[in-house]
Amino acid sequence: MRALLDTNIIIHREANRVISPDIGTLFKWLDKGKYTKCIHPLTIEEINKNANKDTVNTFSVKLASYEQLKTIAPLDASVKTVSDSQDTTANDKNDTLLLNEVFCDRVDLLISEDKAIHNKAALLGIGDRVFTIDSFLEKVVSENPELVDYKVLSVTKKHFGEVNLKDPFFDGFREDYDGFDKWFNKKSDEIAYVTYIKDRILSFLYVKIEGPEENYSEITPVFNPKKRLKIGTFKVVSNGVRLGERFLKIIFDNALINKVDEIYVTIFDKRDDEKRLIALFEDWGFKLHGKKNSSSGEELVYVHNFEPAYDAKNPKFTYPYLSRRVNTFLVPIYPDYHTELLPDSILKTESPADFVENEPHRNGISKIYISRSFEKNLATGDVIIFYRTGGYHKSVITTIGVVEKVISDIKDEQDFISKCRKRSIFTDDELRKHWNFKKSLRPFIVNFLYVYSFPKRINLQRLIELKIIKDIDSAPRGFQKITSDQFNKIIKETMTDESIIVD
Repeated sequence: MRALLDTNIIIHREANRVISPDIGTLFKWLDKGKYTKCIHPLTIEEINKNANKDTVNTFSVKLASYEQLKTIAPLDASVKTVSDSQDTTANDKNDTLLLNEVFCDRVDLLISEDKAIHNKAALLGIGDRVFTIDSFLEKVVSENPELVDYKVLSVTKKHFGEVNLKDPFFDGFREDYDGFDKWFNKKSDEIAYVTYIKDRILSFLYVKIEGPEENYSEITPVFNPKKRLKIGTFKVVSNGVRLGERFLKIIFDNALINKVDEIYVTIFDKRDDEKRLIALFEDWGFKLHGKKNSSSGEELVYVHNFEPAYDAKNPKFTYPYLSRRVNTFLVPIYPDYHTELLPDSILKTESPADFVENEPHRNGISKIYISRSFEKNLATGDVIIFYRTGGYHKSVITTIGVVEKVISDIKDEQDFISKCRKRSIFTDDELRKHWNFKKSLRPFIVNFLYVYSFPKRINLQRLIELKIIKDIDSAPRGFQKITSDQFNKIIKETMTDESIIVD
């Protein structure tokens, strides 16, 4: 497999000092996956433009370890059409030439952090071959689980004073913020969320609740008085196991528990890891509010309105809220798969030690369910309730999710595997079996958002007593629609926090 690397990836990798630790993880996986690391002649041209000749000479030596494309593909007519409509600068056109190599199959994939490149890739229909660092790592981890030689520990709560401030993980914060170490030490008794790999910090999150009296004079436009959750310190090193989404779940959970009106974060956009976080925030409904000026410089301010609302067309934007005005379905899931897919819904009879979060599908909020249900009439925004099978007494409803997308237009087996792989609990071989199990009834895919685990589980016996399920023979075998009244009974009986339901 030939992987073409964007110029910025090369520059970050070969710089004299570590700019982004994510680059090291990327190159480790490129080597493990036996990818040929390719560079475009334009990358060499761009580096040679540097005014510092010593820098150019140093890079020239290092670039010898890459495979330079010896020829450039002629610009395809389809690519030219996209270029004519999208490109306004010479850099834009150069980026399109990199995409052209993918489009013409000269290379297998392109890795770039540039948003414009990804937008053009989508227009050309090659979005599945153009990756960010995060999405590439997620791809190789899910495709090659046998290559994972470590386990990512579950997120743990730590006092600041217990965390090693000298860990290189914090170097970027020191560069961005004057007096970061002093600020950190003053927080010694406060709580942060941390994950480790071999005693090195992999991710860190600190959140803070602020009241209406908080001073926001450094923010423009100035905030109106509200109760807010501030994402004070947040960083995740890319590793392919979707920790970013896992930490977003923690952020939303804290916002819900503390009944805040708004969530916000101030963030620089100087480094790739910061830009990736911004993209993650935007994907989940954060919007650019303005800027914050301080002694450390000018940061962007992103805000998420957390007042109860429901966007049925894009439920990510109003996560974790639900609506009674959409269709609701019961859906079965076998015990063998239940806690793998829904680790937060682990039963008391199961051991948390068996579900260490080292798999992408465990960490993500966005997940995949594979079905052969005769009922296929699901739509984005619909509510699904997971029914863990097990018989009259052991079957229980455990979890609420929201449909993000239903995928039934699947070309073939490989397309099915490709669409499932990164968010499914199944291996490629298991996915092949699912696809070929009954050729007259191929499976379809439901992308859903994990929302909520019921505080109280109710079993099949109780579901029958409540007239949600008719009898033992009527237990759901596919998606089974229930009424609004039945949904309300489930909410009451499971002691669900009704603040997540907007109507």
